[in-house]
Amino acid sequence: MNGRRGGFGRKPGGAKGNEMLKRLITAAAAAALMSGLAAGTSRADDLPLGYLAAKTGPFVSLSRTNSIAVEMAVDEINAKGGIKGKKLKLVTFDTAGKPEQAVVGVRKLAEDDKVLAIVGPFSSGEARVAFAAGDRAGIATMSMASSAPKLAEPFKFAFRNTSDEGYMFSKVMATIVKKNLPHKTAAVAYATDDTISKVMGTAVLPGVMKKAGVEVVKEVDFKLAAFDFSPQVSQIKATPVDLVGVGSPPDQAIKLAQEMRRQGVAARLVAGSTVADPDLPAKVGKDGDGFMIPTTFFEGITPAAKKWAEEFSKRAKAAGLERTNASQFDAASYDIVLFYAWAMEQTGITGDAGKLADERAAIRDKLRTMKNFPALEGPISFGSNGDALKPVYILEMKDGKWTLVDSHPAG
Repeated sequence: MNGRRGGFGRKPGGAKGNEMLKRLITAAAAAALMSGLAAGTSRADDLPLGYLAAKTGPFVSLSRTNSIAVEMAVDEINAKGGIKGKKLKLVTFDTAGKPEQAVVGVRKLAEDDKVLAIVGPFSSGEARVAFAAGDRAGIATMSMASSAPKLAEPFKFAFRNTSDEGYMFSKVMATIVKKNLPHKTAAVAYATDDTISKVMGTAVLPGVMKKAGVEVVKEVDFKLAAFDFSPQVSQIKATPVDLVGVGSPPDQAIKLAQEMRRQGVAARLVAGSTVADPDLPAKVGKDGDGFMIPTTFFEGITPAAKKWAEEFSKRAKAAGLERTNASQFDAASYDIVLFYAWAMEQTGITGDAGKLADERAAIRDKLRTMKNFPALEGPISFGSNGDALKPVYILEMKDGKWTLVDSHPAG
């Protein structure tokens, strides 16, 4: 100091002094940058939660709104003080509905972002590989829509806040039998280039129908990109049936229904939850009257569900989305965040990087014990196969709306 030459006392005007000053500034900036990056991924007061979104893909009409529901849950939990004073931080990765991207997403969220658990992915095709990746990473991964039979069962960290499509569709057939609706014969139409659609068409729909005493007399298939369904419907028309089971996303179900009515096929359409789009009745119009499906959420079932659906709709409109009514997959996405928050609260999760593996396992183990959780969709538990056990509501399309015609308790 005191004007002496050497060390930090060197006058800043010299060349060496300038060089030293530059080095100090550079080091400080680098430290600040590293600190900022660390805060952005896993701050000490954050509990990072991963989300595998599907903003495009074959089920985009159902999946694109899930982010609203997930964000609603995170906002509500944080507004109440978070988890023991720590806030949930959502880290999102877009899979574009592609299985290979779902695997990349699991790895990134688990290894780079150090999240404690993962919401998603959406479809069975994605879940089939993402669940395996989740097991390798030792992190709970929970789908809001995947429903191909027994998909989560082989894995230690896999969960689905959905019910097996066989279980779901069996409730549709139970309602049809109970109400003595025509069901002696049936045809099945399904997409061959989508995992769950093909499973529905080749196994679930015909299998459940046969168990209900229905004779399946015709099966026709198509591609997701199909525009003209007249050949398939002509085959169905040649052998009149009481029911036509549909294995496809919503858009293909619309085209099939419209072509059936155009050709004068009056059979009742039935499907699993793959077509459970709240806006489907408005899109298909009178051509869809009688269409019957299972769902795990119906906004009119409780005052709380109605209030939640109203807030969801408000946010969807503000975001400029085409569909503003909540689907069962939106409700399921919302509830997944609540499940994780409950497990974190119950197990005293800290978010400490040194405890990451143990805390991920603790979340998984707690979820396995969850019984009759008071979820938005109704009381929910997890079966030994990782699938949710929850109520099933049977909806029928009538005059451009879904109408509740029956319900079945969680089984």
